[in-house]
Amino acid sequence: MTGPSEEPAWKQRAVERSIRTAKLRAEQRVQRFLDAAQAIITEKGSTDFTVQEVVDRSKQSLRSFYLQFDGKHELLLALFEDALGRSADQIRAAAAGEDDPMDQLRVAVELLFESSRPDPVAQRPLFTDFAPQLLLTHPAEVKVAHASMLALFTELMEKVAASGRLRSDFNARRAAAMTMQTVMFIAQSSGDADATARPITADEVWTFCSHGFATK
Repeated sequence: MTGPSEEPAWKQRAVERSIRTAKLRAEQRVQRFLDAAQAIITEKGSTDFTVQEVVDRSKQSLRSFYLQFDGKHELLLALFEDALGRSADQIRAAAAGEDDPMDQLRVAVELLFESSRPDPVAQRPLFTDFAPQLLLTHPAEVKVAHASMLALFTELMEKVAASGRLRSDFNARRAAAMTMQTVMFIAQSSGDADATARPITADEVWTFCSHGFATK
């Protein structure tokens, strides 16, 4: 028996079902906007598009767009965060193919470098154009977006530490953060004139980073 101030069980179930349905529909609308924006980016090879183009491509309304996003910047941020999350999953799966913790981290470093560097063929404007701008203008948002990648590098660095090959004066999470940031910065600046004369390789980046955190 319910008390005088309690909602009947049937009403609670109806409300919960309604909330779940509304949440699912909102998620589907968001995904349609993300898919539309990603398709436009792929076609243009840049993030130079308008909100109206995304709305038209998604076959949804402008009002619906602004119910989900504050504007183009938030849409790009969502795409960037989603791309980093998927990249982290792919790198984790590839690293799992190695048995040795140091080899797992090496695979992660090399794949992150390759996926972050400018590539006119692959055209990854979210990483090569949007990310550097975001770092300068919205550092707090960058930190949130990189959470999944940092979690992966921390996990791998902790395995290195457990194997006794992390310098004793290094904290695994801090070493992971510095390694990840170093790899991405080197990758994103590897299109400079000095670098293109003799391109920096993923192996060089790994050697440089590992000499910083690994025991002698």
